Amino acid sequence: MDIQGIFDHNQRWAAEKLALDAGYFSRLNEGQDPEVLYIGCSDSRVTAEELMGARPGDLFVHRNIANLLPNNDINSLCVVNFAVTHLKVKHIVICGHYGCGGIKAAMQPKDLGILNPWLRNVRDVYRLHKRELTDIVDENSRYRRLVELNVREQCVNVMKAADVQLAVHSGELTIHGWVFDMATGRIIDLNLNFKKINEEIRQVYRLN
Repeated sequence: MDIQGIFDHNQRWAAEKLALDAGYFSRLNEGQDPEVLYIGCSDSRVTAEELMGARPGDLFVHRNIANLLPNNDINSLCVVNFAVTHLKVKHIVICGHYGCGGIKAAMQPKDLGILNPWLRNVRDVYRLHKRELTDIVDENSRYRRLVELNVREQCVNVMKAADVQLAVHSGELTIHGWVFDMATGRIIDLNLNFKKINEEIRQVYRLN
C-alpha cells in the first residue's frame, strides 16, 4: 500500500463527504452515540464497518488477535466498561471468523514467544471443550468448531463483568455471538442461549 496514496484518498474522501453534506464532519466532531460494541479479530480481512455496512459513529470497535476478552486484560475490560457504562450501548457483538490465524497458531505445538500467554486463552477454550473437539476427525472442521466455541467463551467472559451483568439483567443490553465466513462473505449468528448461559454463570460470578 502506497502511504502517500492514503493521504490522497483521504483528501478526496473528505471532499466528497462535504460535497454531499456540508455539516457531515461538524456532526461527527460533536461526539459519538453508538448502539453497538463490536469485539472482533485484528485480521486485516475482517473489518467491522465493512461487514456490517456501518457508518462512522454506528459502532464502538475493539479488535485483537483471535477476538479474545481475557478476564485480566485491562485494555479489553476498559473498552467494555466505557461502552456499557458511559456510551450506554444496547448490544455487544463478539465476532470470530473461520480461518482465524490466531486460533490455528494457538493449537500448534510451537513456542510463539510473546504470543504464548495471549493465545493460551484459546488453549483454555480447547481444554474446556476437549471431549467435543477431539471427537471431530477432520482438522479443518475441528478448527471451525473451535472458532465457534471461542466466541461462546468470550461471550461468557464479557458477561462476568459487573456492569454487563447489571445491564443485561435490566434488559438494557443484549449479547451476540457471531462468526464471519470469509468463503461466503456471510455473518453467521451462533444463536447462543444467553439466558441459560447467564443463569449458569451468575451462580458463580454474580456481582450485583
